[in-house]
Amino acid sequence: MGELSGLPNIGPKIEEQLKAVGIDTAEELRRIGAEDAWLRIQAMDPSACIHRLLAREGAIQGVKKTALPPERRAALKAFYETHKK
Repeated sequence: MGELSGLPNIGPKIEEQLKAVGIDTAEELRRIGAEDAWLRIQAMDPSACIHRLLAREGAIQGVKKTALPPERRAALKAFYETHKK
C-alpha cells in the first residue's frame, strides 16, 4: 500500500492508475486536481467513470465520495458529461 491508497476512495488499482499517469503523491493529486487526474486516466482507460472522478475529488478533500458537497458533485457530473467518451 502506497501513499495514495491511504487516501479515502483510493484503492490499489486506482493508485496504480494514478502512478501510471505520473501522479505519485497526495500533494501531486491535490495540485493537479480531480478533473485533470481523471482526464489523464481516461486517456489510457476509456472505461473511467463518474465514480472514479468523484473518488478522486473525495481523496483530495479527505472524505468519502458520498460526502462531497452537492454543488461540487453537480460540477463534477457536468464535467464528466462533457468529457466522457
